Amino acid sequence: MNLWGARAVAPAEADPPGGDAVALRAEIGRLRRTQAGSAVVEQACGIVMALAPCTREPARHLLEDIARRCNTKLPDVAAALVATWEGEPLSRLMQHGLRHALRRLYAQDREGGSPSVPPTFPASPVPPVPPVVPVD
Repeated sequence: MNLWGARAVAPAEADPPGGDAVALRAEIGRLRRTQAGSAVVEQACGIVMALAPCTREPARHLLEDIARRCNTKLPDVAAALVATWEGEPLSRLMQHGLRHALRRLYAQDREGGSPSVPPTFPASPVPPVPPVVPVD
């Protein structure tokens, strides 16, 4: 029973059953790979930020610079860097690219280029530790 007086109308040119399924599966696979690549790039940026130290934008530029120098895709460079954190060796080519990118990053800092190092706060004074007196 239809209370609104509307009826279902079939589209004039319906797609054959399963016609778009292959295309949709391919698109889902591409999106999953992109998402996984994005996650590993974010992990690698975090590693660079902790070790350089720098903010997110210079860390991302550093990874992009390595990818360009090594003629490698950004997610592959990021995955290699994350793998080194887990004990895997970095290839000589990527070591060279990383070294060059770090030198460039530090040179920009010295020249007053883009601010890549987050502001530092003065260290709180640490009270001196009293000497330990041996008890006989």
